[in-house]
Amino acid sequence: MKSLLTVLMAAAVLLLSSASAGAAGAHNDKETKEDIARHRAISAAHEGAAKCLESGKKEDVCNKELQAACKGLAIGKYCGMRHEH
Repeated sequence: MKSLLTVLMAAAVLLLSSASAGAAGAHNDKETKEDIARHRAISAAHEGAAKCLESGKKEDVCNKELQAACKGLAIGKYCGMRHEH
């Protein structure tokens, strides 16, 4: 009985979370196009950072260039992306 209650509660949580995610994630065509443009701009900024590093510049210099290129596009000083070092 206890495991059935646990399963039912887990199912309810999943249903509620997927319903709220669907409502929050719904975009109209204009918003979808804006998201696409934002992703492309962020991608271009990260490609620029990769090319900066390939050119032999120091990581802190390339990170500053990335921050400048991403101003207003993404969250955080790594333009919405951070990886291990």
